Amino acid sequence: MSATIFHNPKCSTSRKALARLQDAGIEPEIVRYLDTPPTRTELVRLIADAGIEVRAAVRRREPLFAELALADASDDALLDAMAEHPRLIERPFVVTDRGTRLARPVESIDEIL
Repeated sequence: MSATIFHNPKCSTSRKALARLQDAGIEPEIVRYLDTPPTRTELVRLIADAGIEVRAAVRRREPLFAELALADASDDALLDAMAEHPRLIERPFVVTDRGTRLARPVESIDEIL
């Protein structure tokens, strides 16, 4: 099975998701999304494929979220902000042949393994 993880090695949840994939015998493609951020179009696809709302894909605890006054922002404004500032993207997204999940909680990726 092929898999891709949008990974931040500094994030414990992201590291746990990567370990879960590896424990399942999967060596995923690792996309360090802070270095190689997804485009806005890719974000739209990831979010839709994961079956979540745009707001669920935003790191609301990130200080930049408050600095940019995104609490009441529209989906379009949130997507624009995430595309411009990848620190705002919740992590990690995991994509396999069986689907896409935002690995929060990490166990949610079991559905696509």
